[in-house]
Amino acid sequence: MDPILFIVFLPLLAALIAGLGNRIIGNVPAKLVTTAGLFVACALSWPIFISFLSGDAEAHVVPVLHWVQSGSLTFDWALRVDALTAVMLVVITTVSALVHLYSWGYMDEDPDQPRFFAYLSLFTFAMLMLVTADNLVQMFFGWEGVGLASYLLIGFWFKKPSASAAAIKAFVVNRVGDLGFMLGIFGTFLVFNTVSIPEILVRAPGMEGSTIGFLGYRWDTMTILCILLFIGAMGKSAQLGLHTWLPDAMEGPTPVSALIHAATMVTAGVFMVCRLSPMFEASPIALDIVTYVGAATCFFAATVGLTQWDIKRVIAYSTCSQLGYMFFAAGVGAYGAAMFHLFTHAFFKALLFLGAGSVIHAMHHEQDMRYYGGLRKQIPLTFWAMMAGTLAITGVGVYWLHAGFAGFHSKDAILEAAFASGKEAGQFAFWVGVTAALMTSFYSWRLIFLTFFGKPRWAGSEHIQHAVHDDHHGHDDHAHGHAHHDDGTAGYHPHESPLSMLIPLGVLTLGAVFAGWVFSHGFLGSAEFWGGSLFYNEHLMHAMHEVPLWVKLSATIVMLIGLAGAWYAYIRNPEFPAKVVDQIDVLYRFVYNKWYFDELYNFLFVRPAFWLGDKFWKLGDIGIIDRFGPNGAAWTVQQGTRFAQKVQSGYLYSYALVMLLGLTAAITWMMVR
Repeated sequence: MDPILFIVFLPLLAALIAGLGNRIIGNVPAKLVTTAGLFVACALSWPIFISFLSGDAEAHVVPVLHWVQSGSLTFDWALRVDALTAVMLVVITTVSALVHLYSWGYMDEDPDQPRFFAYLSLFTFAMLMLVTADNLVQMFFGWEGVGLASYLLIGFWFKKPSASAAAIKAFVVNRVGDLGFMLGIFGTFLVFNTVSIPEILVRAPGMEGSTIGFLGYRWDTMTILCILLFIGAMGKSAQLGLHTWLPDAMEGPTPVSALIHAATMVTAGVFMVCRLSPMFEASPIALDIVTYVGAATCFFAATVGLTQWDIKRVIAYSTCSQLGYMFFAAGVGAYGAAMFHLFTHAFFKALLFLGAGSVIHAMHHEQDMRYYGGLRKQIPLTFWAMMAGTLAITGVGVYWLHAGFAGFHSKDAILEAAFASGKEAGQFAFWVGVTAALMTSFYSWRLIFLTFFGKPRWAGSEHIQHAVHDDHHGHDDHAHGHAHHDDGTAGYHPHESPLSMLIPLGVLTLGAVFAGWVFSHGFLGSAEFWGGSLFYNEHLMHAMHEVPLWVKLSATIVMLIGLAGAWYAYIRNPEFPAKVVDQIDVLYRFVYNKWYFDELYNFLFVRPAFWLGDKFWKLGDIGIIDRFGPNGAAWTVQQGTRFAQKVQSGYLYSYALVMLLGLTAAITWMMVR
């Protein structure tokens, strides 16, 4: 039996056992069966990936069952295994297995642990269905599955209003993107008369230049199909415009943040664009749109990350920004580089999220960095893990030695590809990417310095004497080292996390340190590894190595500038940030409030929708339907009943009068006729 069957269906089986068994089987058995299922799936995934990396494996399809046959629409449920799938298998199963193990410690006090672990495994199964899909309908099944599971996980603490609201927001915003994805699938079937991904990709280049009718106009066929599909990717991967759900998803437990933001749900859009890369290659306009949207998202999210105080939100906006890098890499044709960054990003971003969870656990669930400080001595193992993640995301490395942390290899490759593409959109993306790399370095080191360095600002610290906290401005004089948070934790001292949380941090640290160096040749070296699973641009890959030296060093230079700036602002001269904010208060408010996207959407969509719903309710439901329907019928029956009561009096003369009136009316009608 093919290992892929165990990899895909073990998480589903574990989810069913834990979910249906729930408290009947208890916490430990539920956690044990789900975690063991994921570790087995992970152990089976890595040999598949290594075999493709070494060139010993070939792409194949494993049939599961006959699924749909309706007219010309015919497809089976089958699992496709190729190099692109193999990359996603190790990313998903590795991060999910470590998140399961981490959750043993993080969720130890939660009363609903079986439900939580069942949701985690269900999420993993849905994502595995997505990446092993051999046709677009199966991909959409997995696509909606991760949407459902993310809704359940984000709103896991459903008694918490903000968590429920965040879950609904994620679900609704993704439905907008999914509408585009559905239209793209419908259009693709209309054009190709099949939903089989291999057949579509073989025939896609031949459709270049053809047109299709849409919304009353004629459009380039591949352009309109790719744009619709990309709208789906924008929703799932939180690109600018459909990104607003991502930061709010932080309301879920921290392991959920790591699972959604690191390796699984948010990378689904990148995977889909790479899987369908021959389609996108047939439309230069669609590729330019992908490039510009990715670059804009990269810049936007990095600016917002500069100003956030919630440790998880800083990392969430960092995710949004890094996804922008992956998309503009795909937009310039460097799909291998996009997947490479997806791969390395999974390790260091999962590390950062789980590290942040360890900090939050140590700080009695406090997430505001203004109440941290000096924690490197209290939680040294977490500190070094977070340091490794920060060195990876900021791209620390030495060009001449070709050695560096994970982000050094993958992010630099994306910037080089954007510059080497020769496209106007590529040049734009390069400069935006370099600027975002500068901001990434600044806010990443800002997080490290505020959390682990300086004087302790947490409750119970002997250094605390005063509190200076300006909520109205969204910032405070944290730089002075004064803060206090009276939440009942006075006298509470931070402590290191349990072993079940530290082991995943250690494993992910290895990935953040070595993943880029070990696997760069496989992802970027030649087309042999990919084996046709995505479009591989040999010319672009060669041109990347010929870019000027200053291009290759640009990411390292801006990383050092960002590091120096953060060190000066938060270590050397802590009063500096407050002074800068006072000088640019309007701009700061704009960025701190996330460019007012939520307020804009509230004004344009939410309030009109509520107003329209209110009108339909009061005028439509109550005024028309209820009035002339149930209420009207009831009123008619009531009035008829009252009249009947008066007529049915029981007196003989009343009945005689009615009979006389009826007889008179009948005679009159006969005479008139």
